[in-house]
Amino acid sequence: MSKNIILTNQEIEHKIKRIAYQIYETFVNEEEVVIAGIASNGSIFAKKIAQALNTISTIKVSLCEVKVDKQNPQLPIQTSLSVAEYENKGLVLVDDVLNSGTTLIYAVRHFLDVPLKKFKTAVLVDRNHKKYPVKADFKGISLSTSLLEHVQVVFDDKDGDYASLS
Repeated sequence: MSKNIILTNQEIEHKIKRIAYQIYETFVNEEEVVIAGIASNGSIFAKKIAQALNTISTIKVSLCEVKVDKQNPQLPIQTSLSVAEYENKGLVLVDDVLNSGTTLIYAVRHFLDVPLKKFKTAVLVDRNHKKYPVKADFKGISLSTSLLEHVQVVFDDKDGDYASLS
């Protein structure tokens, strides 16, 4: 199978900036927002969103890495911040690709046990193959693909970021 580039480095940068502005508009009245990225690519994407948000707003941005066992998503979720560090704050859960929704729904479930001011989700690529009733509040691109196709997001500081479909 051949790889088709669906997002170039420049397009990904544009999507990151747009999502950062959408987050800023949503959380404009908050003092702090937590950007929680699902390891590993979701965390990288979350860092890029946080950097963009820091350049356009005065809202304090805290980063959190969320570890979900993708083979056994029902296992306990690990976060790099303690619950006390994100409770009663606005939080955006970030992943690179929303495919079936399994990873995102299990991560969402973890945060439902914590009192949050506002809770949103963000993804770079939404594939529209939902197995669970989960949606991305902020998304870079919606893509209708076949179940046999694979979307891969590559974050590469040296050669540039891209997303491909194979």
